[in-house]
Amino acid sequence: MKIIAIIPARYKSSRFPGKPLADICGKPMIWWVYNQVKKVKEIDEVYVATDDTRIEDVCKRENILSVMTRDDHGSSTERVYEVACKIDADLYIVINGDEPLIDPAVIRAIIPKEKPKDKMYVANLMTVIKKPSEVVDFTNIKVVTDCDSNALFMSRSPIPYPKAFIDYDYYKHVGVLIYTRDALKFFVETPKGYNEKIEDVNELRFIEHGIKLKMIEVEANSLSVDTPKDLLHVQDVISKAIKNGEII
Repeated sequence: MKIIAIIPARYKSSRFPGKPLADICGKPMIWWVYNQVKKVKEIDEVYVATDDTRIEDVCKRENILSVMTRDDHGSSTERVYEVACKIDADLYIVINGDEPLIDPAVIRAIIPKEKPKDKMYVANLMTVIKKPSEVVDFTNIKVVTDCDSNALFMSRSPIPYPKAFIDYDYYKHVGVLIYTRDALKFFVETPKGYNEKIEDVNELRFIEHGIKLKMIEVEANSLSVDTPKDLLHVQDVISKAIKNGEII
């Protein structure tokens, strides 16, 4: 079973332009993400998928494998499909490029023990929300599942609503997904559904069309960089880890 990891990296971010190249203790953020993913031995190859020569140039300098893609993709999933059409694999893992200290064990959790029999296979990670503020933060996508851990719905709103029962946990999706090429092809060739247009959550495209989206629970303490303010926090965390000998 051949597994490829792809890290989508755009330069033109509305909230943080040039984010993949942001300096963290002397290395660009994309370098930190790439090297964390490389620690997962089950992954055969890791690629950065970008549409900008500035990111491509840095990847070459840092010995990071990269693939240039079109600059008119509407989502990172479409960019990943373009890479999947160029590089053959059984499964494609997608990792957000804004988590420089993502735990390799978290990535490993999404890899199935054997090649899926279903050609339309897609899975996503989720974790328990520990901070009440994250429940009402629209940037955290909440998820509810059925009895077989397949997603029923994803929303930027707090779901489920605690009308009759309060002893439960909220879950949010983690930015690590895995697809077969057929699943990526379906996404690209299928128009947005009603709920996806409202929520702006890509994964709803599968749910709204009755395709099972397996949710896998993990323990994940995310340190994502969405804004320059987040970067300062991550820089501080990594700097202290280096001083303590925790990161080489």
